[in-house]
Amino acid sequence: MSIKKISNSTEDIKALQAIAKQTFTETFGSQNTAEDLAKFLSEEYKLKAEVENPESFYYFYYFEDELAGYLKLNVGAAQTESDYPESLEIQRIYVLQKYQGKRIGLAMMQQALAVAEELKKPQVWLGVWENNFKAQAFYQKSGFKKVGSHDFILGDDKQTDYILLKTL
Repeated sequence: MSIKKISNSTEDIKALQAIAKQTFTETFGSQNTAEDLAKFLSEEYKLKAEVENPESFYYFYYFEDELAGYLKLNVGAAQTESDYPESLEIQRIYVLQKYQGKRIGLAMMQQALAVAEELKKPQVWLGVWENNFKAQAFYQKSGFKKVGSHDFILGDDKQTDYILLKTL
């Protein structure tokens, strides 16, 4: 397995857009309407400005030289919630279905925690959909605790994400 920090090159942005749409669809497509999914993907996954934001960090993960997943971290004003201004947010941690079970998610979590330590962040937080039980179990195993919730809008559907927090 290898890790690459994503640059704002056209090639990296196109690869990120493709894997972001594919992993999100694989993860949530069967539990949402096609219309809501299409609307969300067209609005949410332009990504160039996010990659260029100095307070966001993107990483590609490769398994046997094939792109298998990606990670997005935020600090400061790039965070999606303002409740934890001194913390690091794990906004996206996605692995293609065919690579799940190969410990890529664990490598991503270790990278996130290493970045938090390097930046001297006292906590790491994330949002996870209330119906994504597999991810919730993974985060609980990684030491995260539920501390609240927020709305997540997918297309026209208002959903609930749990806020999970880990103190370092």
